[in-house]
Amino acid sequence: MVFKRLLGSLGVGGPSADTVLDPGAVAPGGVLGGQVHLQGGEADFTVEHITLELVARVEAEHEDGESEGTVAFHRQVVGGDFRLAEHERRSVPFSFPLPWETPITELYGQGLGIVLGVRTELGVAGARDKGDMDPLAVRPLPAQEAVLEAFGQLGFGFKSADLELGRVNGTGQQLPFYQEIEITPPPKYAHRVNEIELTFLAGPAGLEVVLEADERGGPFSEGRDLLARFTVDHQDVERVDWNARVEEWIDGLLDRPVPHPSQDAYGDHGHGHWYGHGDGHGHRSGPGAGTAVAAGAAGLAVGVVGGMVAAEVVDEVGDFFEGDDEDGGDEG
Repeated sequence: MVFKRLLGSLGVGGPSADTVLDPGAVAPGGVLGGQVHLQGGEADFTVEHITLELVARVEAEHEDGESEGTVAFHRQVVGGDFRLAEHERRSVPFSFPLPWETPITELYGQGLGIVLGVRTELGVAGARDKGDMDPLAVRPLPAQEAVLEAFGQLGFGFKSADLELGRVNGTGQQLPFYQEIEITPPPKYAHRVNEIELTFLAGPAGLEVVLEADERGGPFSEGRDLLARFTVDHQDVERVDWNARVEEWIDGLLDRPVPHPSQDAYGDHGHGHWYGHGDGHGHRSGPGAGTAVAAGAAGLAVGVVGGMVAAEVVDEVGDFFEGDDEDGGDEG
């Protein structure tokens, strides 16, 4: 028995855990539920804690270029402090809310190339065992969906989505990274802008919507990055003409002179605030292998947001869940 306990403390013959999430995607701020199925080991063990960790594959820019790594952005203890008998089977149910800023991974059931996971950590006999990782699907909030659908109705095309390590200046961002959704302009705007990057920062009351436009240069002028932030209340979803509102945002972003960053460009209509230009997100980058749009996302060309089409399909998403190292790569 002593020898069995020693092997268990070394991870040999110890208990194992298998987490099963409730089916379907969860919205940011919504409740993630499921069960952790435990299988007892070769001896009795005290399970000190069962912890679920939400992780994301994130890009980071540095002096030598770009790299990708795993970032943990939420930890939740869902059980523990009980005795698990030899070979005993036990299921531990759980439910807890996702952080409001959790990135969206799909739109109308089509993947956007964002990789999120739920990692199970089992604490037994003073040791921690990080088990396998399960994919986490996150659907947009109604306000996020309304904004994206409006861009699609206006003829914008989906290009890519990724997660960037860092902060968006001037916002109430909580997580150590943010999501960028890159969209390409329709002919109406193509002569003015190369692409627009869209970032959502959700909270209990509403969204901060950050737009960054890569403005084209002219024969005698250089292009510039234009940035603006708008706030949207969750309760406004059903009473706003979103096509008109988003078109107003874009026209204002591209056509108005850039005021002082503290000046409100729209007053109370649309809750708009200008950042200025060239210094908003702090950095910009294209999609990497871990955040690229998989071939299956080509279905966006048919169903997503009533007209938003896939402008670019690049390399497949790497096998994040089977290839994850225990140390989490560049986890921070």
